[in-house]
Amino acid sequence: MLVRTVVILAGSLTVASVLQAQPSPYADRASLAIRALTPEQIAGYRAGDGMGQALAAELNGYPGPRHVLELADSLGLSPDRRTAVQAAFDRMHDEAVQLGESVIAAEAGLDSAFVGRRITRTTLEERVTHIATLVGRLRSVHLEAHLAVTALLTPDQIRAYQRLRGYGDRGQAGHQHDHDASLSPGLREPS
Repeated sequence: MLVRTVVILAGSLTVASVLQAQPSPYADRASLAIRALTPEQIAGYRAGDGMGQALAAELNGYPGPRHVLELADSLGLSPDRRTAVQAAFDRMHDEAVQLGESVIAAEAGLDSAFVGRRITRTTLEERVTHIATLVGRLRSVHLEAHLAVTALLTPDQIRAYQRLRGYGDRGQAGHQHDHDASLSPGLREPS
């Protein structure tokens, strides 16, 4: 019994020392200017990239403006429709860049408050809530752009977009209404 206890204890100590020797997966972030954001995230925020913010729309049959513009010829967009999609993209991009810069600044402020040991429960709550609000607004901007672009496309163009993006016909259930109904006559694609 004593030998068994010693073996178990020795094994436990070996596992514990191995676990303690493992560096944190975040160790490389200690030297970053803003420890909560990777350089790729910062670049994405500055570029107005979606960074997965609109997947709920994209994967459920609501095309995104950037990809619609990339596929404009394959989708058969008229010049007027292309201009309207470009305008939706430009609005989204401008707002996303502005909000992205605000997220970066807010994250830098939170990081700085921790570095300077100036964080309290109250300031923590305020800062985190502010960051969450900014990120939520940013996500809404990207999702709203998908709504705006979807309203500019015909059901056939949406189906073509789905196929061209590799989604097949997924995301089309219950999504067969007439997108052109709310558009001015000059923007409606011929059927």
